[in-house]
Amino acid sequence: MKRIGILGDIGAGKSYIASSFGFPVFDADKEVAKLYRNDKKIFKKLKKILPKYISSFPIKKDQISNAILIKNSNLKKIVDIIHSEVRKKMNLFLRKNKYKKFVILDIPLLLENNLDNKKDILIFVQSKRSKVLSNLKKRKNFNKKLINRFKNIQLPLDYKKKRSHFVIKNNFTDKSVKKEIRFVLKKIL
Repeated sequence: MKRIGILGDIGAGKSYIASSFGFPVFDADKEVAKLYRNDKKIFKKLKKILPKYISSFPIKKDQISNAILIKNSNLKKIVDIIHSEVRKKMNLFLRKNKYKKFVILDIPLLLENNLDNKKDILIFVQSKRSKVLSNLKKRKNFNKKLINRFKNIQLPLDYKKKRSHFVIKNNFTDKSVKKEIRFVLKKIL
């Protein structure tokens, strides 16, 4: 099994690219949402360290957002608790898919949390800044300040791009994305 890690800016279309490969995808954002919705242990841990913000189960996204917006250090506290659970879920996913040709890792903090390994094929998703901002504004809970807080804990995009083996230019059309993916697959098969 080869691992393909998807890197890029918030809103650049990493999840769209990841799902377009047609291989099993580990989507860290979806796993985090499931933890907030279903995991009482996570709720209790977060409520203990953030009692002013986390008040009810299942944890609502606005509780997390408020905690992060009101106090910057809360983001690190949340990440510290969530990260170990996401790592466990990722390891389970990798064991379950160990006989697949490829798996896709759609993990926003892949490099930051040292979830990559030397053999991973890293792909940087590059999108026009204006298109990214336009897409972000369409999101239900768009908050520029919150997005900037998340960007502050991420490595610089230039660094991620340099670390990557391939760059996929995402102009958000199926035809061009499929063409870029075919090119990458031809190189790594």
